[in-house]
Amino acid sequence: MSASMTAQLVTDALIMAIWRRGKPDSLLHHSDQGNQYASELFQRLITDHGITCSINRSGNVWDNSAMESFFSSLKSERTARKVYRTRDDAIADVFNYIERFYNPRRRHSTLDI
Repeated sequence: MSASMTAQLVTDALIMAIWRRGKPDSLLHHSDQGNQYASELFQRLITDHGITCSINRSGNVWDNSAMESFFSSLKSERTARKVYRTRDDAIADVFNYIERFYNPRRRHSTLDI
């Protein structure tokens, strides 16, 4: 999480995901049309790792329903009624939700795991 969405941020996030889970035989990375995803840095990373890039059509949230579902869960189960004193408090709480609850306990049916 960061105060701004940059090519470095999304590149670091994808590197972390590959490092933590390994690279599967085939991987589809789906994003919106943000310039950070179209950046040379990010595009080189996905090309170097043989990742297929998929980008939302403008205004179509159904293109990535799995991620829309995740963010809906995050908001309704964790952040909707919270007021964080600092950005660091928010980062720690969201990290805790994702890494200690959502990822280990939720069934990832779209990934068949």
